[in-house]
Amino acid sequence: MGRGGSRVVPGVQRTGVVVIGAGQAGLSAAAGLRRGGLEPGPGFVVLDGENGPGGAWRHRWPTLRMRTVNGIHDVAGVDSGFESSDADRDRPAREAVPDYFARIEDRWDLRVVRPVRVRTVRTTGAPGGTGPGSTGPGGGDPRRADPGRADPGGTEPAGGLVVETGRGDWHTDQLINATGTWTRPFVPTYPGTASFRGWSLHAADYPGPEAMAGRRVVIVGGGITAVQLLLEIAPHAAATTWVTRREPVWREGPFDAEAGRAAVALVEERVRAGLPPRSVVGVTGLPLTPEVRAGIETGVLHRQPMFSRLTPDGVAWDAGGTEPADVVVWATGWRPAVGHLAPLRLRGPGGGIRLGPPMDTTAVADPRVHLVGYGPSASTIGADRAGRAAARAVLDALPGESAA
Repeated sequence: MGRGGSRVVPGVQRTGVVVIGAGQAGLSAAAGLRRGGLEPGPGFVVLDGENGPGGAWRHRWPTLRMRTVNGIHDVAGVDSGFESSDADRDRPAREAVPDYFARIEDRWDLRVVRPVRVRTVRTTGAPGGTGPGSTGPGGGDPRRADPGRADPGGTEPAGGLVVETGRGDWHTDQLINATGTWTRPFVPTYPGTASFRGWSLHAADYPGPEAMAGRRVVIVGGGITAVQLLLEIAPHAAATTWVTRREPVWREGPFDAEAGRAAVALVEERVRAGLPPRSVVGVTGLPLTPEVRAGIETGVLHRQPMFSRLTPDGVAWDAGGTEPADVVVWATGWRPAVGHLAPLRLRGPGGGIRLGPPMDTTAVADPRVHLVGYGPSASTIGADRAGRAAARAVLDALPGESAA
């Protein structure tokens, strides 16, 4: 099926596993289900909100080139070719990566259904627990219907999940959520925001450096996106100012597989504890590439502390000092897009969704739900590993299935 995806007839459909999202983690999980013997349709379905392959990469700014991308790891055993000697490193990332994802979809015949917007996921039965009437050890029938959602017509399987979308509902036994973060850009609140007369935008809406020509630009954020934007905008803008909450941490040397695993492990600790996840880049540091070194030497990557407030004409610090600005770009990250899972009540007291055994992708509050592209796997480093792990956990949980 590949690039166009599948058509879907509105109504109610039944499948063993629903994968929401066709980015790196979602594709890895779906390929793992294929390896385990599940067929698209009755075995599993991949629902994606985009019009074609590529996930969030379809929306990267047009001037982001493959030579400045912060690494794309191979997914589902399909060679990207991005590291080959003849790779076109000047190709826009918004073209190269979607083409790669399309090859993954074709290689594994995933038959992604798109565009489908998931509205909500709800349960038709209790996911676990203990005691009378529960589905946990010593409890009742694990297929027991949820007494809070009567189903007099018998159309909803007891103990399952219902994925409600604008193009019909899917009933399923297991859910792999791979919705990532792109649809939830985060902009912090600062005093004076409403008074600022310039252009304020999140990095997700950045149109390219030409739009910054001749303007005084303040870029907020301490991650790789802020660094990329500064290096790209500086030759066009009248002036650039970089502000961060903390001093940037620069990383020397290559970022190999061992370093990647160590970084992911640090983020995993927070997720296991049920705390909101930090970004992987937040624990890896910023790579000192030749371009970055040049930016440091020329002063483009000279960092100032975070301002205290915005003014009509720029930004200001309570300790003294102001900086005029025509544009403020918030490279302040994204938050997990998991609002559709709210009816399942997965969040714990710490504010995050606690993940645990068997593969550290399973929601502790509901073992039928697996999260990839969340926390440690919300990066090119951990996405493929998490997708494979979620597929194994799901295959082990399905009746009559075993992980391949």
